Amino acid sequence: MSTFTDESVSLTASVESGGDALPLTPAEAAMPTLRDFTVELAARLGTALLLGLFAYLAIKNWRADPTRITLLLLVVAEFFTLGLSLVVRVPQRRDWNPVAFLCALGATYYFLAVHLGPGLRLVPEAVGASLQIAGIGWQLFAKVSLRRSFGILPANRGVVSRGAYRFVRHPMYLGYFLMDMGFLLANFGLQNVLVYAGQFALQVVRIGREEKLLSEDERYRAYQGKVRYRVIPGLY
Repeated sequence: MSTFTDESVSLTASVESGGDALPLTPAEAAMPTLRDFTVELAARLGTALLLGLFAYLAIKNWRADPTRITLLLLVVAEFFTLGLSLVVRVPQRRDWNPVAFLCALGATYYFLAVHLGPGLRLVPEAVGASLQIAGIGWQLFAKVSLRRSFGILPANRGVVSRGAYRFVRHPMYLGYFLMDMGFLLANFGLQNVLVYAGQFALQVVRIGREEKLLSEDERYRAYQGKVRYRVIPGLY
């Protein structure tokens, strides 16, 4: 997710008044546009509907085999992840590049393509569930660090370097990775391998787009110098 909050970003803008360009105050410059509110409303309503449909189908499969704790945790994780996106603030800036937009949507709603039926268990259900719980816990730590600065599209919400962001620049993705691996290893199959491989690839592109947007702020560039790794310490 984006590591930006509204409180620490300064934007330059002006309005025309009697032929003279007058600078906007920081509060005025930070005000979301009507398009921003419209996009937010549509995205949040769509997310709520998709989450409801996914939860219904997943719980239906879980009731057929209550031992599949990883399936139940998948529902919990998705509600935890996307549920918070329904209450976040509207950001000042977004990356409307088509590539960024499609990557954000694909990497966010990939769970709709996950095969919910039983698969091959490469690890015991308890091991997969443990990885998921660790991932959810790390996501919670990262989200607490972000507070309400969380969203689906790459956006400028100000530099955050506290909490989980002291260790890696995109800790939320580490939580996603742990949670996804826990489910995949306990529900292995060709469809899920393809879905998660595609999701991981989209996340890499998404991180690149986010960092391109965020690095326009000199404070984020300074943050990059202090925190070297994006997601996995020592690797990436």
